[in-house]
Amino acid sequence: MSRPVRKKAERKSPAERSAEIADAAASVALEQGLFAVTMRAVAARIDVAPALVAHYEPNMDALVARTFRAVVSSELREVAALVLAAEEPRAQLALLLETLLDGERDDVTTVWVEAWAMGRRNEVLGAAVRDEMDDWQALIQGIVEAGVASRAFTTDDPAGVAWQTLGMIDGLNAQALVRWGDSGRRGSMIGTAVEGLLGLERGALSREYPSAITRLP
Repeated sequence: MSRPVRKKAERKSPAERSAEIADAAASVALEQGLFAVTMRAVAARIDVAPALVAHYEPNMDALVARTFRAVVSSELREVAALVLAAEEPRAQLALLLETLLDGERDDVTTVWVEAWAMGRRNEVLGAAVRDEMDDWQALIQGIVEAGVASRAFTTDDPAGVAWQTLGMIDGLNAQALVRWGDSGRRGSMIGTAVEGLLGLERGALSREYPSAITRLP
């Protein structure tokens, strides 16, 4: 049985080829997970020989780490722009929880979950995971600190509140990937816990969310 002949790869500049490989790796990660980012999978995505990918990306651990960074940093920029467009810290926090817990970002959650597992043995990826988690904590901490400054929130440990909030978001989103528990209540479950951490009355964040939406441009 004859094998299909792959057409000769189009000649591209090194920068163009590297960008193409990076985009292909990100697409594979979002569609199939970070474990699926292999030399063969990336090559197949752009219809070139695996050897060509190896020429530009000889270290697959590094490519996986960069792919992870690209996917999750893009999400952070998107969410930060949406959330910080709201005027007040309470609205920002309510909108953050609703956005991250509505089930629309399960493809990115899969990338995160697999990165936590793979990062145990891939040191470059492990460092990338820690850096990106620091960035997410910084976003949440900044909102909490602004709320404390405006007396909307009450806490003497904004960093701790941010750490706990991020942990709850990650945990419930990971559980939802296998449809464990009532995934539809993710937002309300975490909202109640965060309200307690910040000295808010029960339901304060859920009531704030609709008004946060209406104030967005």
